[in-house]
Amino acid sequence: MKSMSKAMGQLRPAEKVNTAAVTAVGLLGGWLTARETGIRPIGGVILGAAGVYAGRTWLTRDGAGVTAALSALYIGGFVGSHMLAKKIGAWPAVLAVTALSSGAAHVLSDREA
Repeated sequence: MKSMSKAMGQLRPAEKVNTAAVTAVGLLGGWLTARETGIRPIGGVILGAAGVYAGRTWLTRDGAGVTAALSALYIGGFVGSHMLAKKIGAWPAVLAVTALSSGAAHVLSDREA
């Protein structure tokens, strides 16, 4: 039987993380959690945790330049989705920025892994 600390305390090696999936979970999961609970900070925790986890991989695997670009796109997508939602609705806005952020993560980081 695995010890509790080993089962709960070890992250996957940075080089093996699928950051496209992580960014999708952060953006979609954060938005859904905030929407369904009515507690926006909880959604922010999910958004932030996923961003830090993806950023750890980008920095390890791709360096500071790619990390800065993908982080800016991820955060910009979060901010931009609020403005875009006023024009096209919440679901389409969140899906659009998630597709853009996750697609960029795949092309700039995950595809090479």
